Amino acid sequence: MLNILNRIFTSTKNLNTINHRFIKLRKNTNVEKIFDAIESYSNVAEVRYVGGCVRKIINNEKVDDIDLATNIEPTKVKEALENKNINYFDTGIEHGTITALIENDKFEITSLRSDIKTDGRHAEIEFTTDWIKDAERRDFTINSIYADINGNLFDPFDGKKDLENGLIKFVGETEKRIKEDYLRILRYFRFFTLYSKNKHCLAVKKIIKKNIAGIKKLSSERLLDELKKTYKSNCFIKLCEDKFSYEIISAVFPEFKQIELFKKLNDYTKSNLHSLDFEFFLSLLILDDTDNSDYFFYKFNVSKKNQKRIKLIKNFYFSKKLPIKFTSQNLWKIFYFNGKEGLIDILNYKIFTSKKFDKSLFNQINYFKNKELPKLPITGGDLIRDFGIPEGEIVGEKLKEIENIWINNNFKISDKNLKKILKN
Repeated sequence: MLNILNRIFTSTKNLNTINHRFIKLRKNTNVEKIFDAIESYSNVAEVRYVGGCVRKIINNEKVDDIDLATNIEPTKVKEALENKNINYFDTGIEHGTITALIENDKFEITSLRSDIKTDGRHAEIEFTTDWIKDAERRDFTINSIYADINGNLFDPFDGKKDLENGLIKFVGETEKRIKEDYLRILRYFRFFTLYSKNKHCLAVKKIIKKNIAGIKKLSSERLLDELKKTYKSNCFIKLCEDKFSYEIISAVFPEFKQIELFKKLNDYTKSNLHSLDFEFFLSLLILDDTDNSDYFFYKFNVSKKNQKRIKLIKNFYFSKKLPIKFTSQNLWKIFYFNGKEGLIDILNYKIFTSKKFDKSLFNQINYFKNKELPKLPITGGDLIRDFGIPEGEIVGEKLKEIENIWINNNFKISDKNLKKILKN
């Protein structure tokens, strides 16, 4: 019994470095106020760090989200926060999650639960006070580690050891975990790419292949959200370099017609892919001379705003028009007609789809980042007031003529040209 307790409750005497990181997190955030609010609610109320933030602290990564688990139900969590005047909102109340807000810090607080029924995409749950039951319904051992405010770990499945050894192990039976939520297939590849120091387990590969069709049960929103997490983890290139991971991702997202590109990136693009936003990243995967991107927009319910942005890149590179040379004059025209974001996207697309890095394009991006859009120096009101042009369609026609000459003359127009236009 003593050996079991020693395994579950890891003494901070052996974890001085990890303990120090938890102390630092405590000092740099308002998390102590959450611990105080919940643990002062009653004699039995308890709260612990859980999941990603514990994993990242153990692995000495930057902690950007703080997830907490508590043995009291959501209604009591709300009361506990209200007692300390802490703001909160419901983010997943049906699954027992409340998000607390203190200044700029967000804390997701989830009540301990166990899954009583699952269908591969949703779960019926019941709340519990049993930390082991909560751990048993989690996906991987490395995500089933809890810690109190002082950094003492509660690690019922040896997740810390697996993390240190680079082992990505499902909690309990692999196939059962996957069938509970097929999104865990994609999550497996994200965590494998980030933390594994070993090859894929043959048994896990067989189970994933056997259950890959279950992905179809998932909503497009959940799939895209998981893809975004993979991209933001800066591990997509490494994922593409792993044969099995690449095979499955390609099967899950058949619209990624250009995924092969990520095996051929040059040194600059490899190092700077993470600096791009997610929507541009999608354009690198889905754009070609077919309607593939339109189908992707429909299937994944991409917003009109992001559709417009990606379509701009497609129209520039995949229309039947002859390609435009990136001369200074043409770049200014692209800037004027498509805006700063449009121009930068067009240049970045060329940079990230080319075999060799073109530093001149990179320099142009930096140049235009600090530029303001050219503004036509004359208005319709000026034409009516100063030049006696009668109101009506002719004003618009004259303005368009002036604008064309102004654009083609490097956004300059002489008084001579202006008077010539207005006389005709």
